[in-house]
Amino acid sequence: MTPDPSPDAPRPSPAEALAAFEAPARAALARAGALGIVAALLWPVQAYAVAASVHLWAVGTWNPVPGLWLVALFVTAGAARALLEARAGGIAHRAAEALMAAERERLIAAEAARVDRGTNSAAFAALLTQKLPLMVPYLVRYRPAFLRATVVPLTLVALTLPVSWAVALVLLVAIPLIPLFQALVGIAARDASAKQMDEIADLNGLLSERLSALPDLHLLDAGGRALSGFAVRAEALRRRTMAVLRVAFLSSTVLEFFSALGVALVAVYVGFNMLDWIGFGDWGQALTLAQGIFVLMLAPEVFQPLREVSAAWHDKATAEAVARDLAEVHADPGPRALGAGARAAPLPGPATLRVSGASVLRGAEKVPLPDMALSPGQAVALTGSSGTGKSSALLAIAGLVPVAAGRIEVAGRVLDDATADAWRARLAWVPQRVHVPDATLAEALDPRGTGADPAEALAAARAGAVVAGLPEGLATRLGENGAGVSGGEARRLMLARALLARPDVVLADEPTADLDAATAAAVRAALRRLAEGGALVIVATHDPVLVREMDRIVPMPGAARAA
Repeated sequence: MTPDPSPDAPRPSPAEALAAFEAPARAALARAGALGIVAALLWPVQAYAVAASVHLWAVGTWNPVPGLWLVALFVTAGAARALLEARAGGIAHRAAEALMAAERERLIAAEAARVDRGTNSAAFAALLTQKLPLMVPYLVRYRPAFLRATVVPLTLVALTLPVSWAVALVLLVAIPLIPLFQALVGIAARDASAKQMDEIADLNGLLSERLSALPDLHLLDAGGRALSGFAVRAEALRRRTMAVLRVAFLSSTVLEFFSALGVALVAVYVGFNMLDWIGFGDWGQALTLAQGIFVLMLAPEVFQPLREVSAAWHDKATAEAVARDLAEVHADPGPRALGAGARAAPLPGPATLRVSGASVLRGAEKVPLPDMALSPGQAVALTGSSGTGKSSALLAIAGLVPVAAGRIEVAGRVLDDATADAWRARLAWVPQRVHVPDATLAEALDPRGTGADPAEALAAARAGAVVAGLPEGLATRLGENGAGVSGGEARRLMLARALLARPDVVLADEPTADLDAATAAAVRAALRRLAEGGALVIVATHDPVLVREMDRIVPMPGAARAA
């Protein structure tokens, strides 16, 4: 596995990022390019067959036997070209899809392991679903075309040299002009594509924010202003897209001009030479009809690989912009959850917790954690003003962020990548902002699928009436934001889930915040019930009533500094 780069490491250039991205598929793409080169070099065989056939017919020496052989040669070479091109395309597509799948899995795994990064989910979704697929045309079209462009034109020029050094000279002069101007246009293409990618990410982020704020926008009657702002950003994206298209059209125009000029000069030379109006460049003897047709058929094919590169030039500029975004994502690993995030057997031993000299990183800030040694059955309140690190402490205890210093021991073992998944199998988490999985309420209450009856747990959490009021009861799907229930009701449902799971450790983040008195009392009673049942209960709270009901109060070290 590629290690996460250091945040302080220098950022790679777009070209370097793209080269690193395509490295796993480079061998397969090279095979596809080699097959494409062989296919392109079969064209001179077909050109020879056509030139020889026309020559025999024109001078009146056509004979069925050699004529049929020439036809067979043309058809065979054409069939071989088609087969080779199909094979090359298949290899390139399979390599590209494999690379996309691997990168998609890497992105999702990395994002799933990150905690509290403040990542814009819409921007990440745009990168995963909209930007990443834009790498496929680069891999499938540009890379093979670029390999052909490095070999085929000069090889075809070499084949024209024995016929006419003048034709070879014209082609040699025309060929370098195309890459030169393409490079100049390519700088503008890369910059325009990068700006377009940024605009796509910004627009997706704006859309996500507006969708999540729809209820507030409706209450504030701000829908019109929101639409106006969205229209402005959409217009900005349209302008960025048109800028990219203008550069793409300019790139094609440059290529077509020079390729048409080169082919036209060859045609003029061949015609005048065959009429004896030009007597140089033919090695002392005027071109025959067969030789003239042969070089005329080769001349356009000299520029064809360059034409294909030009057509895919925008794909390269877009791929560099996407590779830049991918490199930035991978260069900013953020806090990573311990473990693999997989299901594991519960960590054996008593559910004890010991924190010694530990601290975690919150951005560039180091947040100290309180030293403590806790045992099963205790109810503990972490106290301190906002920003002192109470939520960070819960995340560290759950193994969702690594400690930057010191150590955390759980069940007598160091909490690390080897023990985190097994430790979390013994935990129940009650967040301040409830996230409901895409499942029925029955499945959400029993995520391990034990089949236990949730009635007692719902009653203990005073959530039975909540379920009874839902349209389909336990079969209701609430959605990730808990639509259909209030914040307090959702929190009681999560407490019922904890009661049903009979966890050894319960971590609750501000479990009574913003709740009415009756609901807060129900939540406090459910937490006490868990502690009385033998669970180690740790809450991060500002609620003085809840603090008084806990067995132990642990102030955050940052609370003293804040005071």
